[in-house]
Amino acid sequence: MIRKPYKTNKNISRLFYILMMIIFVWFIGIQILGPDEQFFDQSGHSIIYNGTFTWKKSDGTKQNISVPGRYKVPAKQTMIITTTLPDDYNENVIAIRSSLQDVRFYIDGKLRKEYNAKSLHRFGKNSASRYIFCNTSSADAGKELCLELTTYTSNYSGVVNTIYCGDQMQIWSYIFNHNFSVTVIESFIFFASIVTILFSIALGIVYKTKFNMEYLGWCMLMGSVWMIGESKMRQLLVPNASGLATSCFIMLMLCPLPISLYVNNLQKGKYKKIFQSICFIALLNFIICTILHLTGVADYIETMPAAHAILIITFLAVIITFLIGYWNHRSRSDCLLFFGLLITMLSVIFEAISVYYKVSVSGVFVGIAILILLFMNVIYTIHIIRDIIKHQQQEELDKRKKNIEEMSLQLMQMLSTTIEAKDEYTKGHSHRVAEYSVLIARELGWNEKELSNLKNAAHLHDIGKIAIPDTILNKPSKLSEEEFSIIKEHTIIGANILKNISLIDHVQEIVRNHHERYDGKGYPDGLKGEEIPISAQVVSLADVYDALVSDRVYKKAYSHEKAMEMILNGECGMFNPLLLECLVEIQDKVCKELGIKGVNECLEYLEERNR
Repeated sequence: MIRKPYKTNKNISRLFYILMMIIFVWFIGIQILGPDEQFFDQSGHSIIYNGTFTWKKSDGTKQNISVPGRYKVPAKQTMIITTTLPDDYNENVIAIRSSLQDVRFYIDGKLRKEYNAKSLHRFGKNSASRYIFCNTSSADAGKELCLELTTYTSNYSGVVNTIYCGDQMQIWSYIFNHNFSVTVIESFIFFASIVTILFSIALGIVYKTKFNMEYLGWCMLMGSVWMIGESKMRQLLVPNASGLATSCFIMLMLCPLPISLYVNNLQKGKYKKIFQSICFIALLNFIICTILHLTGVADYIETMPAAHAILIITFLAVIITFLIGYWNHRSRSDCLLFFGLLITMLSVIFEAISVYYKVSVSGVFVGIAILILLFMNVIYTIHIIRDIIKHQQQEELDKRKKNIEEMSLQLMQMLSTTIEAKDEYTKGHSHRVAEYSVLIARELGWNEKELSNLKNAAHLHDIGKIAIPDTILNKPSKLSEEEFSIIKEHTIIGANILKNISLIDHVQEIVRNHHERYDGKGYPDGLKGEEIPISAQVVSLADVYDALVSDRVYKKAYSHEKAMEMILNGECGMFNPLLLECLVEIQDKVCKELGIKGVNECLEYLEERNR
């Protein structure tokens, strides 16, 4: 016994939802309007160092500058800035974020802290961007702090980021507070991408098909790695921040691959050559850029324009192919996916280009766009799963229907055999008619499926006789007009019995029309010529032939020769000349089927007639 699922009281459910909504609104409101307790400081102490900075230029001149800022300094040239620490200075550390720069801290002329690429990694010219902390104390009060910043790429030459001072944990807390939302988004997308990939693989195993969402998962994974790699918190997230920074550029160069695979699968391979070419170009660019990076000829940041160009080409290909597909099919699901892809692509282009104009890129726009695309794709995947389930259900229904029809067919065949068994003269008639019909149709060139359908239908051609009284069926003398009218109804009755059977093609028309004649003098509809379905014409000829060569209650069996003579002379009604030719051609097989001799005599007769 199947238990019905328990239904929760709707009023209780609604009350619960209302309470949750009130709590959610209260929480958001208190975060926006309430006091900031996270970094509340009674002393009003500032983490940001606000001293006066002087830029010592290479020509010997000096210039007071604002920090943070960006100034005209050629690549490979060291920028030297100085400041005098306050007399009351007593902080534990002073820190700055390197933007692909070597950094050196001097206090009172002595090197206190150094950060450069050669000391941390073998490949590449530039140091990875990260926060550099220099230990200080109250003993450094009033002394000169000198910062030397050197980069080997014009993208970040002359950049001076914000300088912090205080306790290292306070500085990290301040940085985390200002990057919390981005960190949450990038972490969520990272884990969501892994879940998406695994979930897509699991769906593929269950439904035995490939889901496009897997490729979206890889796109999300690469996007999240890009965001984490650009995050100001990255040196807290992984042991080797330089490797993570390098992975940002690798992801940007390789992201056309999953995008192309994803879109190509969405479009079912219609533009396969275009996206395969993009994948090849992206891989080739990655290989060349990696060789240049490893040999120290050019860092990834210096070869990024090529990657950006390929990315723009990829996006243009996606937009154009989607517009063509939407114009041709006008699919709502395609429109939603295109909208999500468009937002994501515009965000990626915006952040990729902003690298040339902005010191730090957060990735928040890419993150939000990816979440929108994920939402769109979840809806699309749900539609696909729904269609798969509907298809599976339809297949199951068709299978059950086929099984029922097969059972019904078997019962009808048994019924037909039972009807024939009531009269020893018609016993085996349906079987023989089926065999003769197949021989004639094979001569016409029908395929095996058509022959099988014809054979099954021919077995049932007289099923309507179940409604005809035995006194009429077995009457040894000539039928009256009234009795003949009754017996003619077996064609209509049989067609009605089989009207819901779809397993056998043309069965209804065969049963209804197998007594029609080529000259229009048959029944029940008086069809003539090509108006009569060819399958019914075949069964009709086979039926007449078997009736002639078989014993009946009202006559003795004719010989094969006599039966052929009567059919060809039109004594049993007119038949399609083409079918008569087929019957003549197969009479050897028919005689073998009958197990009789005398074919030579029949052939002599036919040759004489043809003269």
